Amino acid sequence: MNKIISALFSGVVLASCAATSYPAVSAEQPNILILGEDVDRDTISRSNRIYKRVLNAISNQLSDEGFNVFDETAVTLDNFVQGQSRRTDADIIDICKSVKHPPIDVCVIFTIYSRHKKLAYTAKINTRVEGRLLDIKSGQRLDYFEVEMPEAQNVLRDCDRECLLEVVGKQSRELGQDLGAVLTKKLSHLTPGRSNNAHDNRALPTAYTLVFDGFKPEDVTEIEEYIVAFRGYQAHRPIRTSQRHAEYWYNSSTTSARLNRNLRKMLEYIGIDGRLTFSGNKFVVEKITLMKN
Repeated sequence: MNKIISALFSGVVLASCAATSYPAVSAEQPNILILGEDVDRDTISRSNRIYKRVLNAISNQLSDEGFNVFDETAVTLDNFVQGQSRRTDADIIDICKSVKHPPIDVCVIFTIYSRHKKLAYTAKINTRVEGRLLDIKSGQRLDYFEVEMPEAQNVLRDCDRECLLEVVGKQSRELGQDLGAVLTKKLSHLTPGRSNNAHDNRALPTAYTLVFDGFKPEDVTEIEEYIVAFRGYQAHRPIRTSQRHAEYWYNSSTTSARLNRNLRKMLEYIGIDGRLTFSGNKFVVEKITLMKN
């Protein structure tokens, strides 16, 4: 019993130290990549200039609020084919997951729809833009929203392609700004670290995979007492366990840097040598054993 109390106390102290030693300016804001989904032939293709107007409008709204927004071309220039259109949802998500420099936390995916209806005396155009927020690390769908013009706009019945592009472009830009503003509010709400509290430097709540390899069951029991004491802890669930292996799905609002630091300090507290590695949202702790004399 004393050992458990001591371990819990040490874990709380460890988490407390990690929470108070760093000011709010060290908060880990999510890295955002904005991509358009245009696989549906009824949507505006990303090769269309209307797409770029919406992309810029959403990007500006997020950037103006201080979020880290990265340009798709800039971060994919070296390893991806450029200029492709009609990409599937799977293609877009794979791109977001594959970008490592910088690592992407949230993917903003938007789609543009436009309707052109000809009548005997006029033509009507209406545009709608949909957008959703996707947590790339966990795959969780964070939120969704769509904006549409309140009513269709009348244009000349013989409005040519250039005329249509201008009308739809203006509508799309306006809707892109509105959508960007809405998604900014939703993302700010999901990112507690954006508060003015000096001790609240949490990141976007996310899920990590914690793997402990080579540890005895009694070691894993002691480790589990620590990880539930870390600040930002929300829940955890065993994925796979055996006599020398344990994997957990670990939900937390802590930053990956702080979790990495806490895991290293945890190993020091329990007096076990281990090798800690991290990639994406997965931490792997391998126990280092020494041959007995």
